[in-house]
Amino acid sequence: MSLDEIKQRKLKELQDQLDKQRQEQEALQQQIQVVETYAKQYLDRDAIARYGNLKAAHPEKAVQVAALIAQGAQSGQIQGKINDAQFKELLLRLQPKKRETKIVRK
Repeated sequence: MSLDEIKQRKLKELQDQLDKQRQEQEALQQQIQVVETYAKQYLDRDAIARYGNLKAAHPEKAVQVAALIAQGAQSGQIQGKINDAQFKELLLRLQPKKRETKIVRK
């Protein structure tokens, strides 16, 4: 085997790996789109606007909220539309709880 053949084979392996990663990424994007579309059915107009802002600023958190809404809708916990105030509550529930720091002076 010559050096050129080894380079060609390695290049082909890398290209195949890259193609596989692209396909996985596209499949993930499609799944996210389906979840978002489903979740938006349960949001009123103001909540959809807030979701759009959240998606622009924090895409990962937006996907988490959409998944939470979709789960709640499928399990029957969410009935009707979620308004802006309820959407804010969902966002607050997703935030990690901050530890309180107390400063003691002596």
